[in-house]
Amino acid sequence: MSVRVVLVEDHALFRAGVRAELTERCRHDVGTPRVEIVGEAADVDEALEVIATSRPDVVLLDVHLPGGGGHVVVQRVGVAGPRFLALSVSDAAEDVISVVRAGARGYVTKTIDADALLDAILRVHGGDAVFSPRLAGFVLDAFSGDLPAPSDSELDQLTPREQEVLRLIARGYTYREIATRLHLSVKTIESHVSAVLRKLQLSNRHQLSAWANQRRLI
Repeated sequence: MSVRVVLVEDHALFRAGVRAELTERCRHDVGTPRVEIVGEAADVDEALEVIATSRPDVVLLDVHLPGGGGHVVVQRVGVAGPRFLALSVSDAAEDVISVVRAGARGYVTKTIDADALLDAILRVHGGDAVFSPRLAGFVLDAFSGDLPAPSDSELDQLTPREQEVLRLIARGYTYREIATRLHLSVKTIESHVSAVLRKLQLSNRHQLSAWANQRRLI
């Protein structure tokens, strides 16, 4: 039985290299479970579509993607979907923490060799959490509360409720859906959105979504 993998990475040459390396390892290593690349995507929208249609076991995911970033893919697919393993050139704490908080099961950098990457995919598929020692330290610090949250003077202008509405708007919810979710009236949601736009000096919900995406708030 093969492990079905979707590869989400905006650089076509890197995708081709990963696909070739994994295919080669599985072909020659007798007894190693087969890893099959069943789909590829270069941005957030493509990733969501490919994951929905190909139903993979594991998604190998870059954290920096056109359309909102890897953590957005993890959040929108949700916990009922496949397991996610982040594969990125970045080893920055904020990148590691954002994708793990979204629900990824592991994070490795692109310096990893093919054998170790294959092992990481199989371990994540089996339910393990996979991190290099340094990146694991970031995760432990963040979830133990030892890592201070980054300050954002613009975001700090907003009340907790306004921040909540901001995130839901950026995720694509309608005013009515947000009202139902938060047990508020549509008119109250409209008032919150107006306040957010005014405080952030934005003109419409599209600019608001872009602002939230840039700060990886969704």
